[in-house]
Amino acid sequence: MKIKKVAAAIALTCAFSAVSHANVLPQSQKDSSWYSAAQTKLTTKTTQAQAVKSTKAKNVILFVGDGMGISTLTAARILQGQRNNQLGEEGYLSFEKFPYSAQVKTYNVDAQTPDSAGTMTAMISGVKTDVGVIGVDEKVERGNCATAIGNELLTATELAEIKGLATGVVSTARITHATPGATYAKSADRNWEDISDMPEAAVNAGCEDIASQLVNFEKNLEARFIGTDVDGLDFVMGGGRRHFLPKDASANSNDAMSAVEGDRTDERNLVTEWQTQYPNGTYVMDQAGFDAIADDATQVFGLFNESHMQYEADRANDIAGEPSLTEMTTKAIDVLGKNEKGFFLTVESGRIDHAHHAGNAYNALNDTIEFAKAVQAAVDNTNPEETLILVTADHSHVFTIAGYPKRGNPILGKVVAVGQTTPTLAADNMPYTTVGYANGLGFRNLIDETDADASYETAAVAGRVELNGVDTTTPGFHQETTVPLSSETHAGEDISLHATGPGAHLAQGVIEQNVVFHLINQALELTQQ
Repeated sequence: MKIKKVAAAIALTCAFSAVSHANVLPQSQKDSSWYSAAQTKLTTKTTQAQAVKSTKAKNVILFVGDGMGISTLTAARILQGQRNNQLGEEGYLSFEKFPYSAQVKTYNVDAQTPDSAGTMTAMISGVKTDVGVIGVDEKVERGNCATAIGNELLTATELAEIKGLATGVVSTARITHATPGATYAKSADRNWEDISDMPEAAVNAGCEDIASQLVNFEKNLEARFIGTDVDGLDFVMGGGRRHFLPKDASANSNDAMSAVEGDRTDERNLVTEWQTQYPNGTYVMDQAGFDAIADDATQVFGLFNESHMQYEADRANDIAGEPSLTEMTTKAIDVLGKNEKGFFLTVESGRIDHAHHAGNAYNALNDTIEFAKAVQAAVDNTNPEETLILVTADHSHVFTIAGYPKRGNPILGKVVAVGQTTPTLAADNMPYTTVGYANGLGFRNLIDETDADASYETAAVAGRVELNGVDTTTPGFHQETTVPLSSETHAGEDISLHATGPGAHLAQGVIEQNVVFHLINQALELTQQ
């Protein structure tokens, strides 16, 4: 009884204390929009926390912004706001409004700064592994086919398939690239996207290329678990058509960019193999085909480019047209949502990473904004009480926001200090941009060029460049760099995880990257079957 009275007294004292503290605040402080907005934010988060009743979900969507580090999020949110005639810093990307978030450590087992193969394997299987391998553990020697046998990992995609859920993977990169590939394939080398990429020893040892594993996903899973009956991946969209087609001009698609589009040297046409295997499925390769997908479609396979899909800013220049990441995400939810048991979907914005590698902040930020739109589309098209949405990255980049620009200064512009109207000059008497890269290809002024990869056509330019008279906000501007490299590199700092829906409250604190799988597993109870 005494304990209860003491507790009540403490609670009452705290309540009086909170009121008294509020009463002593200057009126100007209480009237501040910053003060009231923060209080409202805290109240909202408290309400959301109290509303959490379940850790179980019917559906889970895992969004991965490849290379989307914290500085990328900050710069993208500012650019988004400035495009909407705001100062920019005060805004949020769609998923930054989610009630829960965590800080994620990204290192691979053998690397301080990671690659996408090891990081995505951790997120999709619950096990950290080495650089350059997908769907296998750290016991594997990269490039050695024999070491992969017996060290394969089971992914959330495979577990969801076994449970009878609808499954899908969407990417703006080649669908056989490291991040999407890790959802369904096992490979001692991430570069084994088709048989022409594999050494003869690996082929002779019985290792299967990544594209072939996608088409044979159902057969391989049933062979691995005797007695299991699955129906294969229900929704697949991305680039990378060359890895599915034979090296024969007669197999070219209508929008082939090369004289011979296909790379496969085994004469297999995996597109026709998929169509034979799934006669009721729908294969599409352009915008018209995407738009024509029937309302009752339950199995869809889309390959929209010979290699990676276009950057969002360059998408209008595609020969046959490509759907946006938002369109693909919305369509995936529509198709997968027909399964009454639920679904598991992975969505990757792969070209954020590629723009950073090319040293082009414009496309990296523009694709991040499109990524945020795709996340919002997922929120708008699912039931928040039954769908867990996780938004994260696999790693970051050596992309910085620096100098002392004033509030609202164009994020892609030159640094202009508080109270000033002209660019700040560095010690060399030249202006400099707010965003930049620690290494990479360096300065290019390609003006209206919307394809970031055009930067690879000339050698790296390190060091300072005179930027007077140069519009640094154009799509084709590539920021200066310090260390000249053939491609800008990943960075090793932590990235963020944002969560909403059943089980989202478990995404808190500083976590290892492989914990992401366990959040998915907790929500869908994948390993309890």
